[in-house]
Amino acid sequence: MMNEKRAAFRARKQAICRKAQRRHSLFYARCAHWSFNRSGEIEPLQWSRERLVLAGTAVVITLLSGFLMPAWASAMRPTPVPPARAVLALTLPPAATPVAPPVADDWQIARVKPGQTLSDMFASRGLSMTDLQNVMDAAGSEKSALHSIQPGQEFDFLLGSDGKLNGLRFDQGDTSRVTVRLDGTQPQVTTQQRALETREQVAHGVITSNLYAAAAQAGMGTAMVGKLADLFKYDIDFVQDLRSGDSFTVIYDDVYRDGVRYGEGDITAAEFTNQGKRYTAYRFKKDDGSIGWFSEDGRPIEKSFLRIPVDFTRISSKFSVARMHPILGRVRAHKGVDYAAPKGTPIHAAGDGVIQFRGRENGYGNFVVIKHTKDISTAYGHMSAFAKGERVGQHVKQGQIIGYVGMTGLATGPHLHYEFRVDGVQRNPQTVTLPKSQPLAPAQLARFKAQVVQPQLARLTELASRMQLASTVTVSGHRG
Repeated sequence: MMNEKRAAFRARKQAICRKAQRRHSLFYARCAHWSFNRSGEIEPLQWSRERLVLAGTAVVITLLSGFLMPAWASAMRPTPVPPARAVLALTLPPAATPVAPPVADDWQIARVKPGQTLSDMFASRGLSMTDLQNVMDAAGSEKSALHSIQPGQEFDFLLGSDGKLNGLRFDQGDTSRVTVRLDGTQPQVTTQQRALETREQVAHGVITSNLYAAAAQAGMGTAMVGKLADLFKYDIDFVQDLRSGDSFTVIYDDVYRDGVRYGEGDITAAEFTNQGKRYTAYRFKKDDGSIGWFSEDGRPIEKSFLRIPVDFTRISSKFSVARMHPILGRVRAHKGVDYAAPKGTPIHAAGDGVIQFRGRENGYGNFVVIKHTKDISTAYGHMSAFAKGERVGQHVKQGQIIGYVGMTGLATGPHLHYEFRVDGVQRNPQTVTLPKSQPLAPAQLARFKAQVVQPQLARLTELASRMQLASTVTVSGHRG
């Protein structure tokens, strides 16, 4: 049945083809050879002129489609309409008025000169005693620092364009600064705390001419040199005993306030070699909270007696059993040491004791005798004046001022005649063996050696060795 349908379909198809061929016989006659039919009944395709025309036409149509279709699509796209925008009037805030930077106060810094008073400082800036009184009244309880000023103390003045005093600034001790402002409706007083810090310094020097020159070369200030001399003044006469080649090594603190160097602090440890003999000093806080300096064996540096009780310029006459007296003109024993110094130089008690005599004494002039123990006493002659408030029987402390250098009695110039007496007999103050101070108690001594001596001694030794090595290398370099 299926075969019959297929045969009928082919017959119908062939009939349609024959009918088309008869109707269009002229076309089929001319174009029959264009057929692409590869059946065995028709010959293979040959590229004749007609076929080339057909292929070229197809290529042209393809290319035109590639260009024309996008252009047509663009042409058909609707023209874009810009979005509607509305313009609104905005009210701008007023321009800010430029703010001028605050003007810093122009404080004028002044330091107290020797002999200058606070009123002198005010007067030198065209200020009156009324201005000073206004500051005193405004300062209230903070004005204590204004009653007693010292050379080198700083005062800052704030003056207006008309020269009027607007403020005064001054230190109330080391750690606070007081500011008094007078440029408002009411005086204002403020106190600012100022932090102190210490920074450790080390120095090593070798004596070539004098202590101050060697210390300056080592970078030490004058005040610190004085502290070094004070530590060893009980054992070393820095005028008579120093020799070229003597050396010192010091560990000390510099004090800084607000990041600026404020002054010298204290010596932590020091070593001094004089004529081959070594002396040491270490700072130590005792159990009772007091601070002192001790030698390596734990004995206080402060001996029972000062070797020299006055700041002198030279020894004008030494201890002698036979000296030609400059005034009497005959040989006479000189049973003390004469220390020449300017008139008015303070004289200090050589040790703790009781004033046994105070008054005029023959050739001694103004004369003081202090009894220290049942065996030892000291005597001071030729004073220009006695210290005020002292009397016979009064207790004095070592270093306390008892009088002033002069030339009363038999004297050719201002000096101190100083005697050291043992059982009433004068001994040479420069060579007499002074009593030793008592060492620290055993428990404190152990802590002192463990916490202070051992670490600081190691540092002193290392520092001295390093400095000596550097000096040796430098000398060798110069010789080379």
